[in-house]
Amino acid sequence: MQPSGIPGAAVGAGRRFAGGAALLLRGIGLYVRSPGLMLLGVVPALISGTIFVGAYALLVFFVDDLAVAVTPFADDWSTTARSVVRVVAMLGFLGLGGLLTVLTFTAVTLVVGDPFYEKISERVEQRYGGTPDAVEVPFWSSLRRSAADSIRLVALAVLVGIPLFVAGFIPLVGQTVVPVIGAVVGGWLLAVELVGAPFYRRGKGLRDRRAVLKADRPTALGFGVAVFVCFLIPLGAVLLMPAAVAGAALLARRSLGQPITEG
Repeated sequence: MQPSGIPGAAVGAGRRFAGGAALLLRGIGLYVRSPGLMLLGVVPALISGTIFVGAYALLVFFVDDLAVAVTPFADDWSTTARSVVRVVAMLGFLGLGGLLTVLTFTAVTLVVGDPFYEKISERVEQRYGGTPDAVEVPFWSSLRRSAADSIRLVALAVLVGIPLFVAGFIPLVGQTVVPVIGAVVGGWLLAVELVGAPFYRRGKGLRDRRAVLKADRPTALGFGVAVFVCFLIPLGAVLLMPAAVAGAALLARRSLGQPITEG
């Protein structure tokens, strides 16, 4: 019975993953139907986006020099071998930079735009019956906790990103498996980060978010990976940040067993 159960479990996980990705689409739908409120969320995203786009552009400009700096062992190799290893190094830097840019952009933007995104998240939940057992959290307390959680998540992303960068030098694996792992790790961290506002309204912190999302990890990953991929698209992070916040409110409700159908 065990072998026959494995495909069924995989199919079920795949469906939940797709269901999580669909929550981002629903968030986009809410964005389109409430442009006045949602466009407020673009303002902090635009400010952060300008900074991070500039930083990533600098990385692209200097990536060749960085690749040379980390591969001195290839100086005496043949031209072809040296070029290959340095191209791999450049791709590794760009991949690591992309991962950290997406995650730090989200963390900084959520902190900078905390009042806007809190309002968006709260308005979404009102559509589906409000927030059960809501607690009143003072603004400055919420901001401090959000900033502290974001710093911890970004630090974790750095710790994970460095081994992925090193693994990027492994032929084939570094160009196929490593980017997938990066998207999965980045997606998970984004999901944990984006559901912060609805969990804070319920008096739940970072540890609670992780525990609740782990109970249905495929759904959380589906949502987070979809957001991660969209944020890699030029201007995607700026334009879709409010929609991601709206979708995260739906993810939080689903993960907590609360309705996400209007009625």
